[in-house]
Amino acid sequence: MSLFRNFLNPKSKSDKGQDKPENSDRSKYMPDVKLPTDERFMLNFKNNGGKFLYCDSNEELMEAFDNIMLENDWYEKKVCCFDPNLRSRFSDYNLDFTNSGEAAFFLSTCEYLIANDGSILISSNQIKEKKLRELPYDFVIVASTSKLVDAIGEGLRGIKFKNKDRIPSNITTIKNFENNKEGDFMSYGSSTKNLYLLLLEDL
Repeated sequence: MSLFRNFLNPKSKSDKGQDKPENSDRSKYMPDVKLPTDERFMLNFKNNGGKFLYCDSNEELMEAFDNIMLENDWYEKKVCCFDPNLRSRFSDYNLDFTNSGEAAFFLSTCEYLIANDGSILISSNQIKEKKLRELPYDFVIVASTSKLVDAIGEGLRGIKFKNKDRIPSNITTIKNFENNKEGDFMSYGSSTKNLYLLLLEDL
């Protein structure tokens, strides 16, 4: 996960211009170098308009969550959250947890993070049977780096493997984080979300 650390600690202006482009010595006829999964996800996610916060530890994650609460004035507000573990994890933040979509923001985990298009794969495990448009405009997603996969197909196979007894329904992706972004077939009918991703290093 060195990319994340480098991204959060960019080089100074004096260092700029000294680096050669990654493919400067490569022939234009050679195939492009495929970026690692974590790099592709981060770049595509940010291009989709998502807000990304990488956390080395649970303490950093809690601090980042606190900063999001302060930035948006969400303390003592209703938060839609179906996950009892998240409710317990953030119980000290003076939030009013509800199952209603009429809330300041939606707090959830996810199934997988899809590197190829920077999307977030979710299912009824996270959103029950609600449509995305029935949930708040603002999302806070808590995930770990072990959730990173290359493609949607890999994520779907992972969901099937983890839920052999009962495959979850309502499987969809979120990748529209700006109003001018167009959805694809997996996110057809979904609405744009203002999304924060708290990504915890666990590898």
